[in-house]
Amino acid sequence: MKFLVDMNLSPRWVDFLVAARHDAVHWVEVGAANAPDRVILAHAHTHGQVILTQDLDFGTLLAVGGLSTPSVIQFRAQAILPSDVGDQLLTAIEVAREHLDTGALVTVDPIGHRVTVLPISTGGT
Repeated sequence: MKFLVDMNLSPRWVDFLVAARHDAVHWVEVGAANAPDRVILAHAHTHGQVILTQDLDFGTLLAVGGLSTPSVIQFRAQAILPSDVGDQLLTAIEVAREHLDTGALVTVDPIGHRVTVLPISTGGT
C-alpha cells in the first residue's frame, strides 16, 4: 500500500511504514509545507496514496466533497509516534485493507480503530 504522511506527523512514520513493507513518503518531500489540505488530498488521489494524518479536516473535506478517494487514516490521540500507536496502525491497515483500496476513512486511537466507507453520507436528501 502507498502512503502519504501529512506534515503534522513525524517523518519517522515513513521509516516505520517502509519497514512494514509499505511504500511511504512524507509530504515535505513532495510539496510545500504550507499547502492547503485540498492540495494534499488531490496529490494523494492522483498518486493512489492513503493519507496518514492527525488532521481531522480531511474527514470533513471527504464528506463535504462526497469523495470516494483518497483513503485517509487519521489518528485521534495525543501520543502519535510509531512507538506509541504503530501496532494499532498496522492492525487497522490489515483489517481495513479492502476498504482502503476502494475508499475509506479510518480513525485510529490508542484502544482501537473504526472504518467509515467512502463516500461519507452527510444525511441530506
